[in-house]
Amino acid sequence: MKLNLTIELLQNEAYKFSKKESKHKESTLYGVTDGKAVGTYLEHKFQKYLHKKYNYIEGSSASGIDFPELKVDMKVTSIRQPQSSCPYKSAKQKIFGLGYSLLVFVYDKKNDIKTKTGNLNIMHTIFVESNRTADFQMTTGLQQILNNDGNIDDLISFMRDKNLPIDYDI
Repeated sequence: MKLNLTIELLQNEAYKFSKKESKHKESTLYGVTDGKAVGTYLEHKFQKYLHKKYNYIEGSSASGIDFPELKVDMKVTSIRQPQSSCPYKSAKQKIFGLGYSLLVFVYDKKNDIKTKTGNLNIMHTIFVESNRTADFQMTTGLQQILNNDGNIDDLISFMRDKNLPIDYDI
């Protein structure tokens, strides 16, 4: 009988999966340099790993996140070239957070010429709570302005300087 997946179980399984996957040599990853392809490989493999033990609804492109019931999205990024795409779809998300948590796998990929395999050494498995997903520089700057008795004009000026896409007519 399968268990229902919880955030705690997800975190524990991500850690176990990372240890196991770090030892695995995969022929389909040999020579692959495309980070998106590596990310897709790892995301699909982790989902398959979880489905063996747990009941849960897997996310889709329509839902936007990998574990919609848990409000958790999965990201895979290289330690050598961290993901540069911005997950923020709005100014609100950048200031207040994404509205969901992140499960991040950070890997270092190596190719083995003798075996013609690739290996993903997962160096970090990080869980970022939803209340910590706002842009750090943005929120820190806004807090400093407010702590220094800044006014609305100071806030708007700061947000304009940061090219924050919002309507400033208040």
